[in-house]
Amino acid sequence: MSAVPQPFIPLADYLEGERLATARHEYLDGAVYALAGGSRNHNLIVANLIAELHGQLKQRSCTVFPSGLRVKVSATGLYTYPDVSVVCGEAWFDDSHNDTLLNPTLLIEVLSPSTENYDRGGKFQQYRRLPSLREYLLVAQDSYHIEQYVRQTDHQWLLIEIDGPDAVVVLESIGCHLSVCDIYAKVGLDDL
Repeated sequence: MSAVPQPFIPLADYLEGERLATARHEYLDGAVYALAGGSRNHNLIVANLIAELHGQLKQRSCTVFPSGLRVKVSATGLYTYPDVSVVCGEAWFDDSHNDTLLNPTLLIEVLSPSTENYDRGGKFQQYRRLPSLREYLLVAQDSYHIEQYVRQTDHQWLLIEIDGPDAVVVLESIGCHLSVCDIYAKVGLDDL
């Protein structure tokens, strides 16, 4: 999220403009924030995640969405674009445009220097208000490091840190296993 919001924008105007825009924007409390594009590594990691998840879920009732699908946190009014979203069962949308998902099961953000603090802090605080959300992944793009947050039955979140190319991420909420080396395929971390 950029640091400088525009003047108050009504939600209907945001949605109308966003459906025509070539760039994506977050919306919260009448403010619209431009989203920056991703680096080579960021985009490779997102593509790898989508490919791996789609391969494991294509015959099941879960659906993988790339960053072009907006997610709404109804409790706070945040409209945002996670790098990867997965919904299991029927996807619920905000309106008949079917472009604003209400019930993700898993959300993934690939960390960037400009958004890392927001993804860990304010954005995750808002994501936790999604009743459907079971897991949240934060994926570093400059090291083999993934932080997995898993919702517990007592409304707490368990942090699991996954390090190294030989590790595996177990996503129990959607019944998938992701090899860290597959997530980082072609990223070139071994060359650093």
